[in-house]
Amino acid sequence: MSSVQLDIRTLSDRLVDVVRDFILSGVIAPDVPIRQDALAAELRVSKIPLREALARLEQDGLVVSYANRGFFVRPMSPEEAEEIYALRIKLEPDAAAFACLKADDDDRERARQALAQFDVDAAAQKPTVGGLNRAFHLALVRPGGQRVTTNIVARLHVLADRYVRKHLEPKGRFLNAEAEHHEMLDAWIKRRDARVRKLITQHLEHTLADLRTALRPAAGQGSVAPAKKRARR
Repeated sequence: MSSVQLDIRTLSDRLVDVVRDFILSGVIAPDVPIRQDALAAELRVSKIPLREALARLEQDGLVVSYANRGFFVRPMSPEEAEEIYALRIKLEPDAAAFACLKADDDDRERARQALAQFDVDAAAQKPTVGGLNRAFHLALVRPGGQRVTTNIVARLHVLADRYVRKHLEPKGRFLNAEAEHHEMLDAWIKRRDARVRKLITQHLEHTLADLRTALRPAAGQGSVAPAKKRARR
């Protein structure tokens, strides 16, 4: 019995990753009921591990369930973007600044490789860009060894993934992200913790300013100016 449960749990773990990718890439659209029968058939699994995976994704904040209606993908919203990025700004700059002082040569090489892969896929506008952005940012945090903080930041990045993709949609936008990422990495490698903290804070604030424009196109122009000014750097 225990071996069967282990197999089901392992399958559920894999399904979490697969369904999460479907959600983040837009394959499963928001505000439309997730057809569990059809999705289970497509993935060639039963509904039990699929339902477990959806329940875990609900805990992560990517889906929501309603009685007698089933699971839905949570739509993106300006309010959610504000909350996610406010939390990231509170946690991530300090965590990365602390980590840069603890990182060794292997950590620095992993961060370089993560950024190199992000640059390639972002330039090609591949659907993997959100996950690679997450991998780079977490490569700057993990060496600090703060497991609770790292786990919270990682969960915030999952929630931020769709917003990162939205942010990078405009043609050439990745060039701004690329320049900021390389500044961040350079300071991180040089163990300049105060500069790391400042650059990551600015990077997250710039992203949020762009998202305010993208998610509220009819709003006033107050949030547009910072993005335009930055684009001319």
